[in-house]
Amino acid sequence: MKMESSDTGTLQIQITSERQNLPIAGAKVDISFTGDPDRILEEVTTDENGKTETLRLGTPPLEYSMAPSEQQPYSEYTLRISARGFETVTIAGTQLLADQMALQTVRMRTLEPEERKDTIVIPQHTLYGEYPPKIAEEEIKPIRQSGEIVLDRVVIPEFIVVHDGPPADRSADNYYVPYRDYIKNVASNEIYATWPKSAIIANVLAIQSFTLNRVYTEWYRNKGYDFTITSSTAFDQKWVWGRNYFESIEAAVDEVFDNYLSRPNVRQPILTQYCDGNRVSCPGWMTQWGSKALGEQGYEAIEILRYFYGDSMYINFAEEVSGVPSSYPGFLLDVGAVGEDVRKIQDQLNRISDNYPLIPKIAEDGIFGERTQEAVKVFQSVFGLRQDGIVGPRTWYKIQEIYVAVTRMAELQ
Repeated sequence: MKMESSDTGTLQIQITSERQNLPIAGAKVDISFTGDPDRILEEVTTDENGKTETLRLGTPPLEYSMAPSEQQPYSEYTLRISARGFETVTIAGTQLLADQMALQTVRMRTLEPEERKDTIVIPQHTLYGEYPPKIAEEEIKPIRQSGEIVLDRVVIPEFIVVHDGPPADRSADNYYVPYRDYIKNVASNEIYATWPKSAIIANVLAIQSFTLNRVYTEWYRNKGYDFTITSSTAFDQKWVWGRNYFESIEAAVDEVFDNYLSRPNVRQPILTQYCDGNRVSCPGWMTQWGSKALGEQGYEAIEILRYFYGDSMYINFAEEVSGVPSSYPGFLLDVGAVGEDVRKIQDQLNRISDNYPLIPKIAEDGIFGERTQEAVKVFQSVFGLRQDGIVGPRTWYKIQEIYVAVTRMAELQ
């Protein structure tokens, strides 16, 4: 396919080691069109945080992603990443959309005695490619026998196990994926990041509720499988190992990741099924293109969801988030704040700075002063957050996530 590059998007790549979760400085990244991999467009290297500079690259026109079209709305790039002591990684099909920041994370394996090459191929987006439609299910799972529901409350899991194929495909691999990374990946496969924020959030909430229904009801494990969910669009939602996601989708997920959709007097998260609404019709479900149209008309996320699922649908909050040392205290931490929550953040930032040395060491005194504010700003810069020096829910949970990652990897050494 000859790509029409009348607009541009941006791309940033972050590279860490798989084993120790350390940023890899000096990694070389060659970037080419996927259709012409031998013609290098850009050659960049990573900084001390394992990040490349932000690259501006060609994309098709913005309007291609704003309505169903025969024209591919995103450009595809091939990345070849090499670093001394690590296996070379090739990613074919990193997707860029007009006016959007694409984020590609890469985790590199230590070089073995016999050099291997890791290749990731990202397939077409579900709104553009051909995929099997969802097999309809009841949105609330019946409880027919004792023990079918193994959880007594809704918990945001730390990881979910994704089976990369239909349920009965025994040759498909299982992947342990952090919950939020899974949601960001699915949303980047299922909708376009160019859409209105309310439409993105409505779709993210539907994706999360669908996922948590699978978690809560142990749907596949009760059928004898050893995974949480599949990557098959016929059974679940599209997930692609190693694909990039987008800044607007990342921000939406970080904002609402502990939410799901409920109906009155129903304990389990609702299995919120959806379809594109263009090639496939699905009465009673949300349509992705329909949600985008309502977002453009000024509908809020909950209004979009109720338009499709009915007025009895509401947003609920999970009682527990697994895998984090501490849940968000419920208020902003800024200059002048004092107490145990501040001390926890100071301690965690100091541990993270062992892996990311640009983050300055600070006193663990429980006082949020200018030094703590500066450490927060540097952390926000390293991990792509708004650099305001304030610890709100998004920064809090990102600190928790990175702290758990670096300490866990250290314990495994």
